[in-house]
Amino acid sequence: MIMTDNSINQKILLTLSLCKRASFLVLGFDKVKETILNQNVGGIFITQDISLKTEKEILFICKQQNINPVRLPVDMEQVKQYVGKRSGVIAVLDKGLSDKLAEGGTIL
Repeated sequence: MIMTDNSINQKILLTLSLCKRASFLVLGFDKVKETILNQNVGGIFITQDISLKTEKEILFICKQQNINPVRLPVDMEQVKQYVGKRSGVIAVLDKGLSDKLAEGGTIL
């Protein structure tokens, strides 16, 4: 079966929703930054519509911590629909769920 962009986006958003229900999701630049610096994360994700300034800052922090962030093909409004908060910077604490999300994104 060939997956369309919409089905890939749907899979990503449903996985984010699962992460939220399992308490494996951290949303927002400041909270994600704190999480990166204070505990292990499975992965860091950014949406396609974050500002260049925010993207530059999260890339710098990730590089310092030897983390490869992933750009997801979804926007902040879609994230809000599935997890209840509009956010362009996302940390997933579980490695397995993080790997599943990364399959649909682009490693930066």
